[in-house]
Amino acid sequence: MLKSLTSAAILAIACVLGAPSHALATTLSGKLVHVRDADTIEIATRRGRIAVRLDGVDAPELNERGGQAGKRWMQNVYSNATITCEFNGEKTYDRWVGVCWDKAGVDLGAAVIAAGHARDCPRYSGGRYRKFETPESRKHQQHNYCK
Repeated sequence: MLKSLTSAAILAIACVLGAPSHALATTLSGKLVHVRDADTIEIATRRGRIAVRLDGVDAPELNERGGQAGKRWMQNVYSNATITCEFNGEKTYDRWVGVCWDKAGVDLGAAVIAAGHARDCPRYSGGRYRKFETPESRKHQQHNYCK
């Protein structure tokens, strides 16, 4: 009996520890430790390192015009900054999708668009970032997944 209870307890613990990663908390804060490109960052949190896809932001890929400049801008402005992200529960590739802001309350998506390094992605943003687009940001070709 004790052996079967021990086995059941071990199985229960393994299930909890091995729970799917979709159990991510809705909101997490951490230090921005890596910029993949202008719409994908990584933050170090108490739960480990989390890759975040900025929800509703359409930035050029690194091999596209403006991609490297957008990455450099994000690094220069936000590297090592404390960032808070609110996740929508979706995941794309290895990245959680969320809206992030800095300690001053500045939305990173709005900031990178206003700086001319990305565009609003209306399919996912519902148009919330359109007002931040500039003539420079509109020069970036919008990806098909945003239309």
